[in-house]
Amino acid sequence: MSDASSPANALSEGIAERVLARLGLSRRPEPTLEGLGALYGGWCQAVPFDNVRKLIHARAGLDEPFPGGTAADFFAAWLKHGTGGTCWAGAGAFHALLSSLGFDAERGIGTMLVTPELPPNHGTVRVRFDDAYYLVDCSNLHGEPLPLHHGAETRVTHPAWGVRCAQRAGHWYVHWRPLQQVGGLDCRLESFGASQQEYLQRYEKTRTWSPFNYQVTARLNRGDRVTGLAFGQAVTLASDGTAQERPVTHEERLRVLIDEIGVSEEMASQLPEDTPTPPPPWSRAAKDGSAS
Repeated sequence: MSDASSPANALSEGIAERVLARLGLSRRPEPTLEGLGALYGGWCQAVPFDNVRKLIHARAGLDEPFPGGTAADFFAAWLKHGTGGTCWAGAGAFHALLSSLGFDAERGIGTMLVTPELPPNHGTVRVRFDDAYYLVDCSNLHGEPLPLHHGAETRVTHPAWGVRCAQRAGHWYVHWRPLQQVGGLDCRLESFGASQQEYLQRYEKTRTWSPFNYQVTARLNRGDRVTGLAFGQAVTLASDGTAQERPVTHEERLRVLIDEIGVSEEMASQLPEDTPTPPPPWSRAAKDGSAS
């Protein structure tokens, strides 16, 4: 059930039209699979996954809610500064846009399986057409809707941003290529039907620790390649699938954000220097002090 009409999640008609135009859509897409493909494809080429506003906020120690928690705030910043957000913000905003356009969309909860001990840590979106479901993830940015089939592997076939999905032990596992782990990583889809309030609560819980509270991260599809930043590296997944990585200075990071990702100079200039990411508080390394 959608709660896109709630005050925290509503999009005005004017904002929705401005967003669609910025995504390169000349007319309002119909709530069909074809319309979803056009909308999500445009999103992946125009709305970055990034932690720019979150990092500025977290490092400043501000008490206010994290930026991008509502669709209105997310899109206002994107239209003005070219920033996106991390998973809870991006998925929440895309869900609101889809719902405002008449799509049967649901917020999802997943786990990026960086280590086996992690709790659920990822927000995503799926869309239903009759008995068929399609994943449209605003962090993985896999370019086109990914079918979620029971018992059969599905794929988005592309050398740079392609993913594959298979069901194991009652869960879908999506294998994709994060820029900090270009060899690939599984995301396990845990549940769907999360509320806006649950997303806001999960987003707020990242205040105590998140890999996106310390170092700049950004990802965007550009043409037939993926470009971005990850933990001190500038990374490109080329059109042939090869990965190019190089360490960058703070000034070079800002230049990638402005020139490659499209973040405004006004926003990028507010970013603090990267600091090393500590282990999560629930990890063995943090508990026994082995990471110190």
